[in-house]
Amino acid sequence: MRFLFYSHDGFGLGHTCRNLAIARALTELTPCASILLATGSDDVTRLGVPDRVEILKLPGLRKLANEAYASRYLGVPPEAVRHLRSRLLLSAIESFSPDVMLVDKHPFGAGGELKEALAVARRMGGRAVLGLRDILDDPATVRAEWEPHNLPWAIPMHYDSVLVYGQKEMFDTAAAYGFPVTLQTRTQFAGYVTGMDAPRNEYVFPPLTENGTPEVIATVGGGEDGFYLLKNFLVACANAPWRAVAVTGPMMSVSERSALAQLAKESGVTLYTFVPGLNDWYHRAAAVVCMGGYNTLTQTLRAGVPVICVPRVQPRREQLVRAEAFARLGLLRLMNPDRLAPGSLRREIEAAMAVSRDGLRARIESTINFEGAASAARHLLAVAGKSEAKHRSVSLPKFAA
Repeated sequence: MRFLFYSHDGFGLGHTCRNLAIARALTELTPCASILLATGSDDVTRLGVPDRVEILKLPGLRKLANEAYASRYLGVPPEAVRHLRSRLLLSAIESFSPDVMLVDKHPFGAGGELKEALAVARRMGGRAVLGLRDILDDPATVRAEWEPHNLPWAIPMHYDSVLVYGQKEMFDTAAAYGFPVTLQTRTQFAGYVTGMDAPRNEYVFPPLTENGTPEVIATVGGGEDGFYLLKNFLVACANAPWRAVAVTGPMMSVSERSALAQLAKESGVTLYTFVPGLNDWYHRAAAVVCMGGYNTLTQTLRAGVPVICVPRVQPRREQLVRAEAFARLGLLRLMNPDRLAPGSLRREIEAAMAVSRDGLRARIESTINFEGAASAARHLLAVAGKSEAKHRSVSLPKFAA
């Protein structure tokens, strides 16, 4: 069975991380699955690529605003990089002929780059599944963005099913975003997808624990917009009675990393750019300070560690909406970025460290379903079993260059 996973990756690492976790679960379920993962992420191989998964590296995108992207490195207009990525995706579909496509978030790709490839895949007998994280943005924004493209009605015409990587009782994605009945009937809630069981990089970092001193970790995901949080964290941890570790993420600019490195030296904080398998460290931490990204929150909560979440509120409010939902259930401590300052952050860290770990773990385990990757993999196998993409010699239309 052949699968093609797509993620546009204009900002952060979340889309690729989810697809890798599902790919890993899929290859564990069946030895006959071959997966081609199309991604614009530069760091995909550092995240742990499973066996029988090949990477199709697309030219990178840089997010300018919601629904607006430009080339990350190439000196070409946005339309040129969109066309280049579109041709690569179309060629992959024609050559690889997947039984099932799994598309993360954007039904037709960034800027519509997936439209032709999706149409050809369907014409060849393949099936398509749309994967959506639990929260895309606040409901009003999502409905306003989807309406001009008529997406709630267009998605059922091009996709066999929709997988929501979340739980209905945590956030009812279908109701919040106004899914019509035809779309609701094709929508399933898979549970939360985590990358906790990813294979680890061979590079071994020294143990975090030293002489029983508690450790506090700060992470900002890919790091592209995490400078301000880490700056406050480094100052908050100066002369603290805990060992502090901060991770900038691979996408933070060189100038920002340099500024933080100097501040970390002054504050006595250990600073890393990227830690393979960082989620292995969470269960040993006394507390974690982070933003509200999907992957970071699911990984920290699965580890049962007290979390101080300072969510991003621009250009999307997705992280804030998710953090508020989790905070209402007592799963984390929410700190509005408007209140962020070294003193207030230090007090939040102290309060989080005083939380009962046993009580927190019990609350998390009784609330959150972390089996999203396995559930999604089983669904994809079921869809592949129905696929009619058995004959590879298909007459394809010619497209103008």
